[in-house]
Amino acid sequence: MRITSDLWVAAYLRTRNAKHKPSVLMRRGASEAGAIFLRVDRLDGTFDLYQPASQFAYRDEHIARGERLFEPCLQGVNVFDVMDKIEAEEKFDSDFWLLETECPEGSHDLILADEMD
Repeated sequence: MRITSDLWVAAYLRTRNAKHKPSVLMRRGASEAGAIFLRVDRLDGTFDLYQPASQFAYRDEHIARGERLFEPCLQGVNVFDVMDKIEAEEKFDSDFWLLETECPEGSHDLILADEMD
């Protein structure tokens, strides 16, 4: 069973901040199962955006461990490109979460779907 979005977000933010990677909640979504997006500020004027991976990326072991998988959505773009994508998402699904973390190297501590193969 997967943990709720609000619990996952709280744990993620606490973990990142403990690693001295400033991370904040930018937009609160649905507590139980809102989709979670992560914006990575590389502190050089560029950003990466990660979105939930397709349900087709999940295998039984991911489900058994309650893991959330992500995939890159935008990489090395300006903040306006990220906000355009977020505005489009809001029209499609208003229950999503948006987090932001800062890291010049682009680290994010997410489990990426393409790393699971």
